[in-house]
Amino acid sequence: MRMLSAAAVVVLLTVPAHAQMSTPNINLMPEFQSKSPEEKEADAIKDKAYKESLRKIPDSKASSDPWGTVRSTDTPKAAAPTKQSKSKTGTSSQ
Repeated sequence: MRMLSAAAVVVLLTVPAHAQMSTPNINLMPEFQSKSPEEKEADAIKDKAYKESLRKIPDSKASSDPWGTVRSTDTPKAAAPTKQSKSKTGTSSQ
């Protein structure tokens, strides 16, 4: 019985490893291919147009606080301390 359970454990542990090894060989990082001069020129034109479009975007100088108009600008005042004439236990100290 021990041999059968040990064999079952070995089979169960090797099945996932076998499933990973049987996947097709997929290259997620293809080798770098050099670009033709026309492609390099097209990329340069695209980069130039992108940089020019970035210059057209105005700088944001306004606050981006969406709750700025809802909150008050005053700081909350601290509550005034209250006087305690007697202790909470009811005994007076003399």
